[in-house]
Amino acid sequence: MTALLAVVAGYGVFLLYTAVAMGWRGVRPGPYVPHRRAQPRTSSVAGWLAQAGLADVDTRQFASVVVALFALGFLLVFMLFGAALPAVVGGAFAATLPLASYRTKRQHRRAHAAESWPRLIEEIRLQTGSLGRSVPQALFEVGRRGPVEMREAFEAAEREWLLATDFNRTVVVLKDRLADPTADATLETLLVAHEIGGTDLDRRLAALVEDRTRDLQGRKDARAKQAGVRFARRFVLAVPVGMALAGLAIGSGRDAYRTAMGQTAVVAGILVVVACWLWSGRLMKLPEEDRVFR
Repeated sequence: MTALLAVVAGYGVFLLYTAVAMGWRGVRPGPYVPHRRAQPRTSSVAGWLAQAGLADVDTRQFASVVVALFALGFLLVFMLFGAALPAVVGGAFAATLPLASYRTKRQHRRAHAAESWPRLIEEIRLQTGSLGRSVPQALFEVGRRGPVEMREAFEAAEREWLLATDFNRTVVVLKDRLADPTADATLETLLVAHEIGGTDLDRRLAALVEDRTRDLQGRKDARAKQAGVRFARRFVLAVPVGMALAGLAIGSGRDAYRTAMGQTAVVAGILVVVACWLWSGRLMKLPEEDRVFR
């Protein structure tokens, strides 16, 4: 009972601090995020893989890798602890490795795209304005000199344009391949200019460049302020792992882990570490821009 009261009191202090210092509301362990209409699961997984640069990876192949890693993690932990309960938790942890790897790759790819788009938009503006190129011609010309990670998407879109000369379908292909909110806004602006025409394309692209540059600088400043906290978060993760390995090597530590109490302690420790890791990651997560023009 004393421990429960201490936990409740500590959480109450946390809620008071976050309400005063950060303006959070409610009893959630993080800021309130409005619920949006859920997208179909299949398209969400496909879009997630596309943002990681893995648009050609089938979801069934991805699921097969997850299942195989779960089995491998289960066997390794079972050999180490000799019990099924920790082995299940270890297998579940191993199964998340592809998710974590693809998520990291997705974040790096989106960050690189965010840094590249202001320059690409500015080049498109110069191509359509000063050089008098058509919108499709300027788009593909800039795409050929773009980042390596984005060239495959531009090449697929250019092939679609050469086959059908339908810029609307070309834009759809490019948006699906890039799966980026800045790309969506830029391509919709170019599509309207191509189909309707007008003289304000230069002004719109210049405003878009300014907006993207300001957003990019703000995110860089936020990540710089979080650099020390992120390092400490990774360092703290190694402490319980080191203590568990030390316990295995001392005396009858391996036999202690095989008892019911030892298995319960191992599972509880793993769950607490994972919960704290996810919670801290949510607190430090920068808001992601939603894709409005899909």
